[in-house]
Formats: sequence, C-alpha cells, structure tokens
Amino acid sequence: MSLRRAEAVLARFGLDRYMLLLVLTVAGATVLPARGDAAAVLSHLTHWVVALLFFLYGAKLTTATILAGLTNWRLQLAVLALTFVLFPVLALALKPVSMLWLPAAVGVGFLYIGCMPSTVQSSIAFTAVSGGNVAGAVCAASMSNLIGVVLSPLLFAWLIPQGSGYGIDPGAVWKIVQQILLPFAGGQLCRPLLAGLLNRYRTPTIIVDRGSILLIVYAAFSAGVVNGIWQVIGAGSLAILVALCLVLLAAVMGGAMLVGRAAGLDRADGVAVLYCGSTKSLATGLPMAGILFAGQDISLIILPLMLFHLLQLGACAIIAQRMARRLDLR
Repeated sequence: MSLRRAEAVLARFGLDRYMLLLVLTVAGATVLPARGDAAAVLSHLTHWVVALLFFLYGAKLTTATILAGLTNWRLQLAVLALTFVLFPVLALALKPVSMLWLPAAVGVGFLYIGCMPSTVQSSIAFTAVSGGNVAGAVCAASMSNLIGVVLSPLLFAWLIPQGSGYGIDPGAVWKIVQQILLPFAGGQLCRPLLAGLLNRYRTPTIIVDRGSILLIVYAAFSAGVVNGIWQVIGAGSLAILVALCLVLLAAVMGGAMLVGRAAGLDRADGVAVLYCGSTKSLATGLPMAGILFAGQDISLIILPLMLFHLLQLGACAIIAQRMARRLDLR
C-alpha cells in the first residue's frame, strides 16, 4: 500500500499526519526526554515559538472578518455559552468521577479542559468542509481565544476547590497576556505589511502552528517522564481517561446541537456552533498550562486536554466527511 493510500485510509477514521506526529512526539519524549540544560533551552525556545504563533494569528485575521462575525450575535453568544458555561459545568461534574480511579492532577486536568477556549484552525477547517458559516466560525473561534486569555485562568481559579493544592499565581494572567495577547495585538498592527506575504506562503505558518504544539508536548512530557508519569498512569487508567473524554465530547456535541436549534440558527450557523462550541484549543491550553502550573504535575494536568484534543479531531473529521458527502448528494 502506497503512503498516500495509507493516509487516505487513516483519514476515514479522523487520523492525519498531525495526529500521528502528536503520538510520536509523546513516544519520543518517553524514550528520549529532555533533561538538564537541554530542557532549559527547550523551555526558552518554546516560549518564543508560541509568541510567534500568536503574532501570526493576529497578522492573518482581518478586521473586516471580525466585524462581520460580530454582527451575528446569536452565533457568537451560542459559542461563548457552550465554551465557558456548558463545558465547565460538564467538566466539573466529571472531575470527582475521574478522581475515583485516577490521580488528583488528572481530575484537575478535566476541570482545565472545561475552562479552555475553542480551537481556531481546526474548527474553521471543519466548518468549511461541512458547508458551514466560515466567517462566523473565524470570528467565534478568534473571539473565544481572545476572551479566554483572561477569562480561562480566572474561571479555573474560581472553580478549583480551595485546599486542593493546585492553585494559580495571580500574576500568571499577566504572563499569559504577555505571551499570547500582546503578540496577537502586534500581529494585528503589522497586518498591512505582512498579510500579502502570509497569504502567498502558508506553509511556514502551518509549520509554526503545528511545530509549536509539538514542542510544548515534547517539553511537558519530557518533564513528566523524568518525574515518572508512566508509573502513575498505566494502561487501565489511560483507558478510563479516554472513556471519560469521550463522554465529555459526546455530551458537549449534543449540547451544541440543542443550543443551535434553540437559538433558531440556520444550518450554516449551526455547523459553525457545533465545531467552535465543542472543541478545545491545544495551542492556547498548553502554553497557558506551562505558566499556570509551573512546578506542579503539568504532564498529568495536560494529559486529559491532549487526549480530548486527539478525540475531538477524530470525531469532527468523521462528522465533517459525512456532512460533505450529504452536501455532494444534494
């Protein structure tokens, strides 16, 4: 079987090169984790790559798209309600269930999933494939991330129980603003100079996007392996974690469809709500976790988010393919 044919077969199950690279990165960190000076260099490199990523996000997003999406207030409110209300409620409900069989840090990770903003690139791509409102999805996902830079850590700090041992430093919000929001604003200011260049050369942007996530995953799991993460999480615990992530994903996707109908949205807007309201950003969540949970069990805390991200990509890819086939038949 040729490489392209093998990739086509895997794509039917929502598996692409990026997802395989994520799995290989975790495997690489398990076999050859970064230690000592190498880990310190990797930490500094990751910081600047993430800043570059959000600078490019800002440079690519047009002001006209933001304004056009904001006028569709029902779509925007539906996505924000799903992302920052329904998701945290469901995650809060699953947290004690997860802590029956899994370490406390993993339960904290479930709560962390609920507080994260929506994905940007994947939710927009799935919306486009499914024939949804792409402009609305661009605005909804972008607004979710901009609001989430400040709201996500505050929401997590409010929901995490006192005395749990997993608090956050109040100064962490400002560090997140420095690493994510300020580069985004700088990208917006530089957009007139860079927009044409970024539209002509999209591959470097994709490399920065995917590469930054892979770097963060490698750094986090390197630290986890050094601290014995796989002695704490075995195959049985991993299976339970996957099952709980699937329950969370199914519940929020069902909620997204109900919210779309209750808001009276048409099919195109409903598709955008489904993808933007039921997905969580790894690109925002991982660097934020590195700031919020510095010195804590970060590899265990981000493990639920990583698994949820992989599962959401697979589920959304399958749904998008089916929606696209229905559109072709019409």
